[in-house]
Amino acid sequence: MFARQLSYSRQRLSRPARLYSTPTKTANAPATAFAQVPLPHPDYPSMLAQKEIPANHLVAMNGFLKRRTPYTILPTPLPDDRASALNSFYFTDSPTQDQLAVMDACLHNLYDVPRAKQIFEQLRTTKSHEPLLESRIYNSFLEAYIHMAFVKEPEDRTLWVEDACHLYDLMEKGTDRVHPTASTYAIMLLAWRRFNPESDTPVHLSDLPNPTTLLSNLIERDISPTAVVADRVLASSEEASEIIKLLSKSAVDLNHPRILAELGQAEFLGSHVPDPLEGVPEVKPVLRLATPSEETLDENGNVIPAQSEEEVPFNLDNLRKHLAQVTLARRVLPEDLASRQKLLEESVYDVAVERLRHEAKLFDELGLGNRELHHADLQKWMWDWHQKLKTRLEAEIKEIIVAEAKISTSNQVQRMGPFLSLVKPEKLSLITILEIMRLQGSGGVSDGMKTARALLTVGRAVENEYKAEMCKRNHIAIPSHARPGEFTGYFTGLGYKDLHARRMTAAKYMEDSEEWTSEWTQILRVRVGSILVDCLMDSATIERTAVDKRTNEEIKENQPAFYHAYEYVRGQKLGVIRLNPVVSERIAKDGLRETLHPRHLPMLVKPKPWLNHDRGGYLYNRSAAMRFKDCQEQQTYLEHATSLGNVELVYAGLDVLGSTPWKINRNIFDIVLKVWNSGERLCKIPPAAYDQPEPEKPLNMNTDIKAKSVYGARLKAFMQDKANNHSDRCSVNYKIEIARAFLGDTMYLPHNLDFRGRAYPIPPHFNHIGDDLSRGLLMFGEAQPLGEQGLRWLKIHLANLYGFDKGNFDERVKFVMDHLEDVYDSAEKPLDGNRWWTKADDPWQCLATCMELHAALESGDPHAYMSSLPVHQDGTCNGLQHYAALGGDVKGAAQVNLSVTDRPSDVYTYVANMVEKVLEEDLKNGDKYAAMLSGRVSRKVVKQTVMTTVYGVTYIGAREQIERQLKDRKDIPEEECWGASAYLAKRVLACIGDLFSGAKAIQTWLNLCARLISKSIPAERVPDALQAPKGRKKNGSSLPKNRIRKEQMSSVVWTTPLGLPIIQPYRKTKRKQVMTSIQSVFISDPNAPAEVNAVKQASAFPPNFIHSLDATHMMLTALECRTQGLTFASVHDSYWTHASSIDKMSEIIRDTFIALHSSDVLEKLATEFRTRYASHKIPLTSLRSGKLLKNLQAAGVRIVASSEQANALRLGGFDNIMDVSDEEAGSIAQISKKTETETPKLTQTETPKPKTGKRGRPVKNVVMIECAQNDVSAVMDHEEGDDDCVGEDDVDSILVDKFVDLSAILPPLPKKGDFDVETIKQSQYFFS
Repeated sequence: MFARQLSYSRQRLSRPARLYSTPTKTANAPATAFAQVPLPHPDYPSMLAQKEIPANHLVAMNGFLKRRTPYTILPTPLPDDRASALNSFYFTDSPTQDQLAVMDACLHNLYDVPRAKQIFEQLRTTKSHEPLLESRIYNSFLEAYIHMAFVKEPEDRTLWVEDACHLYDLMEKGTDRVHPTASTYAIMLLAWRRFNPESDTPVHLSDLPNPTTLLSNLIERDISPTAVVADRVLASSEEASEIIKLLSKSAVDLNHPRILAELGQAEFLGSHVPDPLEGVPEVKPVLRLATPSEETLDENGNVIPAQSEEEVPFNLDNLRKHLAQVTLARRVLPEDLASRQKLLEESVYDVAVERLRHEAKLFDELGLGNRELHHADLQKWMWDWHQKLKTRLEAEIKEIIVAEAKISTSNQVQRMGPFLSLVKPEKLSLITILEIMRLQGSGGVSDGMKTARALLTVGRAVENEYKAEMCKRNHIAIPSHARPGEFTGYFTGLGYKDLHARRMTAAKYMEDSEEWTSEWTQILRVRVGSILVDCLMDSATIERTAVDKRTNEEIKENQPAFYHAYEYVRGQKLGVIRLNPVVSERIAKDGLRETLHPRHLPMLVKPKPWLNHDRGGYLYNRSAAMRFKDCQEQQTYLEHATSLGNVELVYAGLDVLGSTPWKINRNIFDIVLKVWNSGERLCKIPPAAYDQPEPEKPLNMNTDIKAKSVYGARLKAFMQDKANNHSDRCSVNYKIEIARAFLGDTMYLPHNLDFRGRAYPIPPHFNHIGDDLSRGLLMFGEAQPLGEQGLRWLKIHLANLYGFDKGNFDERVKFVMDHLEDVYDSAEKPLDGNRWWTKADDPWQCLATCMELHAALESGDPHAYMSSLPVHQDGTCNGLQHYAALGGDVKGAAQVNLSVTDRPSDVYTYVANMVEKVLEEDLKNGDKYAAMLSGRVSRKVVKQTVMTTVYGVTYIGAREQIERQLKDRKDIPEEECWGASAYLAKRVLACIGDLFSGAKAIQTWLNLCARLISKSIPAERVPDALQAPKGRKKNGSSLPKNRIRKEQMSSVVWTTPLGLPIIQPYRKTKRKQVMTSIQSVFISDPNAPAEVNAVKQASAFPPNFIHSLDATHMMLTALECRTQGLTFASVHDSYWTHASSIDKMSEIIRDTFIALHSSDVLEKLATEFRTRYASHKIPLTSLRSGKLLKNLQAAGVRIVASSEQANALRLGGFDNIMDVSDEEAGSIAQISKKTETETPKLTQTETPKPKTGKRGRPVKNVVMIECAQNDVSAVMDHEEGDDDCVGEDDVDSILVDKFVDLSAILPPLPKKGDFDVETIKQSQYFFS
């Protein structure tokens, strides 16, 4: 408690003592409660003895997973040269998004309302009836018009009020399909109060609606008058109180006693201070004198003085708090907790300024600013840069605004003034400095950053700060994680509906409480970022001092702190921003707290529950629930899946992961800090000064080409390692600074997803998914008594961390007991003893476990010891585990511990031994690499390659993986690592061979499905695809080959068992050039999708699908652990909990895996593809590419054609997968040019004569579209006369207008093996 208070006095955040004074029930439970070990579950190994999981949980989960998963199906995006209302509905284009952003910026603080109005009217005309312009945008304009009339342009108030009345009338009539909300009526009531004929600022308009009309309308729309009175647009309690009186009078006039009672209740609530501590005497509120009563006379005629009555003043905030608690069913984050996190999130720039100002002043007082002492501190420099940049920005922004004011309104040049005015120059200055400092060493640039990334990041940070300010401005109550009293589980129908209802209510409340803001486009972010970064590079300087070697004079020079340069990466010229070497050195040495934004830090309170795709996690800083990879499609799918209620359990899973409490392991922190300050290299903490010797230059370098080449390779590696050492030093510095800031605190890590559904903590620098150092520094925030089994698992965990993880459990326990002396030595003398822990695979986690085990054994009663250390259960090559379960692969299951064994199987060691045998054979033939590598192929060398084989790793990828491992060994010469890794990669891939044959069959099926989908076109787009492209003609006509390619826009989309839609983002690279003052930047525009990259879609689908499955397994486990009261954290396929809870979690892991794979995952995927792509067609020309036809034949795909059609198809090479039959009707549909057809969703268009296309191949149920029969006969005549006459163009001309239904040629599923997934219950080493 004392330590916590100390830490917070440092951070200057209030900490109410009562929140931390109540110990948890678990923590106080007597040790005897854990003395009895319950009887084993009949189906589980005895080592998993634990209380049986309630049957209803498992039944509900199995039922949930076996249901028909609800799909989120949206139209395929159109090519960038096509448009439609439906496409605009789902995928907003960049120009429109830019207009919305300009509109938002011009409305902010009434910057330029006429310009915003001009854009708004233009969008209303061009985008009418589209949900793009929602009611919140209309309300923003109503509010702006009223404020213009009252504050900024009172002389033109009649015109502004007239505009407001007109817009309100449009909403009331529903002309634009936008209807009034509570905010609309609050704004119009405010307008009446300010501008009615009897007010101080009257506006005489017959159109201005009076309170009676407004009340009548809102009653008709079933809008609560209390919600109107409490709306955020009412800025003062006085206004709200007046409006209550106006509405009450109107309610009397309209004879609405219910409304009158509700308004009376609202006034009472606003005069009542809510207190969550029921039963505790209230602090007497501040009272004010009510209006004095009239003087009266007593019976003797004497005057009785007026009595001064006291009353509680009406307070709008009180009313809003009451309503928030009612709306969110009292699940509101306590204000003191929320205020602490708010203080952390909102004051970052203010605190940074104050700290920099204070330290700069301190340096001056101490003489450290003196020119004689040239070792300036990083903070001092940052303060100087901030001062200069702030002044420069103030002047720059004024110049921009003045210059833009001279541009005519008809000019479409994008104005930057509105955006640069959203955030104060002081904050813009700090944002720019902090973001640029944070990006040092990122994106593959060792001593700088990519220019494009820097500009984007700074622009996005300005956007985020603006939105965070909007969010914080309205004092919105934050929903909490509290569960209802009668929680029925996540997987029951009732539980799921309750989750959905609560989330939708909270999301609606949050949306209504916030002002409307627009998303920025990538180009806008780059432009804003370029102005700020350019100003920084001009303003920020440092003074460097050196000694002239000839004269020994001291020379001083002012140099830029940042500069722009170019470098070549993989043959491409890349613009980079570099830091001055002196600044770069300082980053690795000085404290970095000032460079961290709270969105990069853990939280002090539980994260805000996820309410929709961009509301959750941090309380005020906007975060996305999914990390979109420059793909608007992903965001649109998630938004719609959220609105349909399909992803409740995904959001619930993220909430579970984010609500796990963490704390810093103080013992480890002290040792890490000692090592850091000593500057020595220890367990991947890099040394302060790079400690490896530079390669010696050979004497014969100028005469011996080989010696020169070897020296060059070694020198290059040395320079790269030296640069990496500096980058690593900066990274470790971040971790230590964050850990230091949170010492003694309980903290939380908000999570979000990647596009495959895998969960990651949002704070990037310090989290449990990080490296060994990060994990060693973290412990659970709550402790649990070890118990007998917990103590055993703690020992097993220690053996695993040390690297002894392939023995059985008893052997691992014995390993620890045999090394107990080393364990004690490590715990008591970590740096001064024999340092046994430093030889572990994960040294810092090993040391933390040594200390935990030592403390438990020395506590007197180890079973009662309160342990906070996370203990892990890791899957064995988890991707292969999923493949083996999907395919019922008995052989694969045995290799990855799905089967029952006495000892854990180790597929990595098995492959390493196979490779060693091959090396022995090569050694006999005198192979130099075999001699170099013999005896050095450990499981660690091949592990990553074996693991990623089932994910489709290529030879190049395997070579790079093995090269990294060989370099880490340090026993292969640097210059030989490339050749040795190339040799070894071939041998490893060959040895794996048919080891994973079961997985390969499924992988091939997934790959084929993805290739077919990526070549398909929606049926309604086929006529357009057949239009002749403009441009070059060949032989008098043009074949629509390019148009067909351009229409191939279909990404692979599937739905996880939890309802999450996964969209592969791989499309052909299309970049836009943005001219900035720094350089010309090329960026991708996610709002302008290009055609899909079919090769990448196909190769990435198998690994992405398996990753989506392991993410689903993790989420199921997280939800079930929460249901049963276990603390849970995960790193993908590594699941963490307290040592005492491992047995229970092991049961849950097995049950969730069995439930997942008992739901016929692949069959459901095939069904989804047939449903999702039911109307999609594939051009036959697209099937004649690569080895696709051979692969389709091998997969068992057949098509049926009539004898007449067969002649044409044989020309395209379709014979091997074609069945000829004149009896089967309906296999091939033929559409003539002039006849209307009944083909679903096809519109008849006039199609040009077919010409050049793409190589094609056959498939089942071919649908002929507008088949040109004359061309077929012409080609057949050629074929009879001269075999050589039939060229590729002739074949393509036959096939170009022929399509096949995608659903008809999806290959059949691979045959499933005999492995029974229920066997996993009896496998001890499935996760271990």
